[in-house]
Amino acid sequence: MKIENASMVPDKIITEKIYLIREQKVMLDRDLAELYGVETKRLKEAVKRNLFRFPADFMFELTLEEFNNWRTQFATSNAEKMGLRYSPMAFTEHGVLMLSSILNSKKAIEVNIQIMRIFTRIRQIFTDTLSLKLEVEEIKKRLKNQDKNIELVFKYLDNLITRQQNPTPRKRIGYKANN
Repeated sequence: MKIENASMVPDKIITEKIYLIREQKVMLDRDLAELYGVETKRLKEAVKRNLFRFPADFMFELTLEEFNNWRTQFATSNAEKMGLRYSPMAFTEHGVLMLSSILNSKKAIEVNIQIMRIFTRIRQIFTDTLSLKLEVEEIKKRLKNQDKNIELVFKYLDNLITRQQNPTPRKRIGYKANN
């Protein structure tokens, strides 16, 4: 699938090309090449010429096990594997950003801007979700304390009811008249 105009790439297509590998959100070289409108081979060549720009936290090559796991997770066919002689490169958000500096085409820059916006949205969704989880935990803690307090109140009420039902004779207080 060749993508002609960067502005016509739906966000959904880009979002579907972001995977979680090694606990990181990454995009694979072949997907990025497709989005940028270049051959995967050319993208890899550009990266290898500028390897110093891609430390391990920007880009890594998938192991055979990771690649096979990725293929089975997403049910990719053997036809999609054809032509793969080398392990795919996985680019983190920073690696994708760095790619735009070595691929100097207008389309690469436009698509890259769109990808960065999507990564930012994903991070924001994650942050929002995390803050909601923290709030829910805080509410659970409060409810747990409320349960203990309510239990204590009921215990005191039970004691009062028991005392009312079985009153013990009380000693009179005050002045006593001798009659």
